Amino acid sequence: MPRPLTPEDVVYGFTTASEPQISPDGARIVFTKSKADLESKKVSSQIWSCDLDGGNMRQLTRSGERNVGARWSPDGRQLAFVSDRVKRAGIFVMPAEGLGEAREITRHNQAVSELAWSPDGTQLAYTTTWDPENPDEEEPVEGAAPKVRVTSRIDYKQDTRGYLNDLRLHVWVVTVESGTRRRLSSALNDHLTPQWSPDGQWIGALQYRLNGMAAKLALLPLGAGEPRLIGADNAVAGPWSWSPDGARVLVSADPDGTPQLDFFVYELASGDLRRLTDDLEVSPTAGNLMDSAPGAPIWLDERQVLFLAARAGGSGLHVIDSTGGTIEPVARFEALHAGLSVDSAQRYVVQAMHSAERQGEISVYDLTDNTQRIVTDFSREVLDDAPSATPERITVQRGEFEIEAWLLHPPGFDANKTYPLLIDIHGGPHGFYGYGFYPWQQVLATHGFLVVYANPRGSGSYGRTFGMAVRHDWGGEDYLDLLAVVDKVLERPYADAERTGMRGYSYGGYMTSWMLGQTDRFKACCCGAPCFDFESFWGTSDIGHYFGEMQFGDAPHRAREAYARHSPSEFIHNATTPTLIIHGENDQRCPIGQGEQLFISLLRAGVETEFVRYPGGDHLFLLYGPPEHRADFWRRELAWFTKYLKPEQQEVTA
Repeated sequence: MPRPLTPEDVVYGFTTASEPQISPDGARIVFTKSKADLESKKVSSQIWSCDLDGGNMRQLTRSGERNVGARWSPDGRQLAFVSDRVKRAGIFVMPAEGLGEAREITRHNQAVSELAWSPDGTQLAYTTTWDPENPDEEEPVEGAAPKVRVTSRIDYKQDTRGYLNDLRLHVWVVTVESGTRRRLSSALNDHLTPQWSPDGQWIGALQYRLNGMAAKLALLPLGAGEPRLIGADNAVAGPWSWSPDGARVLVSADPDGTPQLDFFVYELASGDLRRLTDDLEVSPTAGNLMDSAPGAPIWLDERQVLFLAARAGGSGLHVIDSTGGTIEPVARFEALHAGLSVDSAQRYVVQAMHSAERQGEISVYDLTDNTQRIVTDFSREVLDDAPSATPERITVQRGEFEIEAWLLHPPGFDANKTYPLLIDIHGGPHGFYGYGFYPWQQVLATHGFLVVYANPRGSGSYGRTFGMAVRHDWGGEDYLDLLAVVDKVLERPYADAERTGMRGYSYGGYMTSWMLGQTDRFKACCCGAPCFDFESFWGTSDIGHYFGEMQFGDAPHRAREAYARHSPSEFIHNATTPTLIIHGENDQRCPIGQGEQLFISLLRAGVETEFVRYPGGDHLFLLYGPPEHRADFWRRELAWFTKYLKPEQQEVTA
């Protein structure tokens, strides 16, 4: 009998590969190799390289704890990367073969990311923050009282970053030879994903507003002239890229801010923006890989563009015709891929990936013979000793929608015995689950639980109609979709209806707190960072003022009945289910007050409840927070469900 995956395994055991980039000649791959150390409780990231087939693995950096974001120069002779070997963050360049000392180009007192070489290899674009109140990045005076904060903008704070006021991410350009740098963007909004035009005269970047809820494409001139802003004020935008001749830009966007992106082409000469698609069946995206940025679409010629998209819980490669908008599928992966790096000959596509059987590996897809190879195997170090649970796809038909879900069976599963059942509810609500490796699910499944995870209406990767179906109806048909999935699994004799539990985080925390007040069928609950009271969420969340009105219908004073009708806070007095509440104390997305309201309400209702608060934890601390906090949470969750659902197998009774 294999041993189960422990919280220590998933936090400290795995070595992961991310940010893979193929060399222009297609011979080598550079990537970031990361691992958390059990003794020091720190995460170390170094730059490594390997041949196209995964052989000849070599470590290229050794100084500093965090070396990331390696990018090949256009001629393939140099690598640029970011390192903390100097104070905070520096940009370095080294010979591509990794021999010789890396040379520092510039440094900042805060994080630097998204390096992009100019076409001629003489400059680098990158992003880092700039604060008009502290333009020279001066350190606070030791012993001085904290600076008084005064703001007049609605997006004055942001989850993972805290108080911002006018501090925002900007595009910078540095000359590789001299280290001379300048800030290119000026609008006091975040700028991300910088890309050089082929002639080196422009840098494009996505300009975000409302804490990422809206975005336009900004084209920033290197010389004289004003930036061009492309898109509607409340539009959303995603992966984009320049055409080979620099005359056009392909951008994924939606002018109405829906969860489904379509493709548009912008003509620089005329300034025309033309829609290519309407309600794509696939979602141009990063593939929902949790630690990688989207890859820019790759122009294969003046018309055909390769892009990565998600569909029905998986990911795939597709080609769009930039003139007519027709889409041709290239490959479908029952895994989640991220990034998009192609060699100069446009034969090999290199990406990061994870699946239920692999965590943080590198995929190479050959466009010539349409074959895929996973060229790293870092997961084996853990999974050979403690195998992961593999998912079974199941579906439930509800009205016009087919609801897709996956069921994990414990290793050594015996259909003649019964098992407790847990449903795991994703965040969003426009996120999605699928063919990925989700550590929290694997810890529970390999400890004897059946774990089902579903994509109810509102989930991403199923098109616009499906994604929009949750708006103004949280806790309505989405809730019934999830109950239908539970009922579907409970039709199986080995699923024990008397030992069912629920867990979820963010929107999943909303849904579990909603269920607490609607049904007593679940015997245990783990509720993470919930959106619990719509009205207080509207005014305290970093996105509540915009996202709340979009999702719930309007501002509270104009939609108070709707806010109350869909808020778990209005029904929590009915709760009876023992509940573990998990929350980061610095969460600005679903602020700690939401968890506090839930905690007090459950105690007043006489429900057995524990409230676990993680100091300094933001909304994403379960992904990027201190390893100790992540391991602690998964240990507590496992103990909670073990206590109330008793995962010991029992014989099936007739």
